Amino acid sequence: MPAEHMRPHPGTQRQAQSSTLIAVLGLLGIALLVLALGPTVALAQGGEAQGWFDPARTRAPLAVFIVFSILVLYFIRRSRQGHELFIRRIAGIAAMEEAVGRATELGKKVLYLPGGGALEDIQTIASLAVMRHVATLSARYGADLAVLNKDPLTFAAARETVREAYMQAGRPDLYTDEIVSYVTYDQFAFTAAVTGYMVREKPAANFLIGTFHAESLLLAETGQMTGAIQIAGTAEVTQLPFFAVVCDYTLMGEELFAAGAYVSREPAMLGSIKGQDFTKAALIVYLVLGIALEIFGVHWLREFMTIR
Repeated sequence: MPAEHMRPHPGTQRQAQSSTLIAVLGLLGIALLVLALGPTVALAQGGEAQGWFDPARTRAPLAVFIVFSILVLYFIRRSRQGHELFIRRIAGIAAMEEAVGRATELGKKVLYLPGGGALEDIQTIASLAVMRHVATLSARYGADLAVLNKDPLTFAAARETVREAYMQAGRPDLYTDEIVSYVTYDQFAFTAAVTGYMVREKPAANFLIGTFHAESLLLAETGQMTGAIQIAGTAEVTQLPFFAVVCDYTLMGEELFAAGAYVSREPAMLGSIKGQDFTKAALIVYLVLGIALEIFGVHWLREFMTIR
């Protein structure tokens, strides 16, 4: 039999990997329970056996950890098996295609700023997923895209992300290395360079997605003065008011991470988002149930989750 017919299907391999991962996590959860509640070899003074850990301190975090991990892995597996996972459509995501289309009609640039965070920053990772989507739209419509970077490692990742997006869109001929540029690592030198670029080039669409700090209002205000449609997103609480006031659409906090999962459809990201949502729902149910039980004088649920 030819070797290529003996290879397992990639989908079968992914399902097997997911099943193995879930099984390993289940064994890990059981091991943690045993460690938390099982007796030690040594006996405490007075002859009473103690657990490896104090159950009063480990029950609540351990229960939340196990529930959250099982839900995340369950939804990752469902996503890899091809099941559609629903994520609420966010206005800022829906407006991205409109913004790129507007820039194409006006013959102006699309400016994308992935923020000043490092490559390992979770906001930067989410921004790269959104960047791929914007680059795909730009390639599809033939829009002139410009990506300006502050962090050198983010710059390298952004260049590869944009190149892959143009290739997947079937327009590798439109890609050039000049689309993605590195400016400087200094915060306000970068801000001055970008604001100057906005004034000179007057891009029709600005995307400010990622980690932003004191430069957020300077960038957003300059873009608003040049007449660009602006879509911003960050998880920095102190900068959200500036984006919300100045920009047309703002992805607030967790919406940024949901946007990355929504546009990329990456199973790991989708599973994480759904796992978080269901964990929050379970905690809400626990709170409501706990309040109801307390009203009727039943205290076991409160005592189980109390950390002493």
